Amino acid sequence: MTTPERPLDPRRTGPGTDPGPGPGDGTDGGDAGGPGGASVAGGVPVLADDPGTARVRRFWSVRRVPAALLAAAVLAGTGLLLYDVAAVRADRTAMSWRRELADALATRPLDSAATLAVAAAVVLLGLWLLVLAVTPGLRGVLPMRRTHPDVRAGLDRDAAALALRDRAMEVSGVQSVKVRVGRAKVAVRAVSHFRPLDDVRTDVRNVLTAGIAELGLARPPALTVRVDRPSPKG
Repeated sequence: MTTPERPLDPRRTGPGTDPGPGPGDGTDGGDAGGPGGASVAGGVPVLADDPGTARVRRFWSVRRVPAALLAAAVLAGTGLLLYDVAAVRADRTAMSWRRELADALATRPLDSAATLAVAAAVVLLGLWLLVLAVTPGLRGVLPMRRTHPDVRAGLDRDAAALALRDRAMEVSGVQSVKVRVGRAKVAVRAVSHFRPLDDVRTDVRNVLTAGIAELGLARPPALTVRVDRPSPKG
């Protein structure tokens, strides 16, 4: 005599339902990818590294020459002033330049041409130093895409222009090419001695578009192409 099996609960099972993996069956019931493209490592959601979305900044210049000039000027001025102050404290007469400067500041009006000219020069010098302090510099280096978070690479503008010029010279009908690479635009001027100019321009544009993409720049510049005939020799 056999014991009848216990019927399944229709509220827990039904057509088209999946009971899912149970505990201890060796499977992971969680999602393989977390929110925002996160991967699961050891049951803990971890954001996947995406170097292509990282913002690439320009390279900062050390600016040794302005820093050296400013340091030399400050050192010379402060050293001379401290020497004069120490000499006065030692019961010696002050230097003539300091006496003349003090007399001029005490007697000369502030709205005189010389005073305004010196003040304008000092303001311009200060603005120049501020611009040097807040701008990256190194305009001749183009930042490249970062394939590794710990490695930064840059491409010199002249090297990029030379590479693009060699690519453009491979186009049939091109006699000479001048390439100027900027941070936002690549200007190309080619000379074609045969073939229709529109065909040469299209080929040069296609070749250089692919060449700019192969440079691996973080911000690919726009491309402008101009194709002319060689000037007639007089």
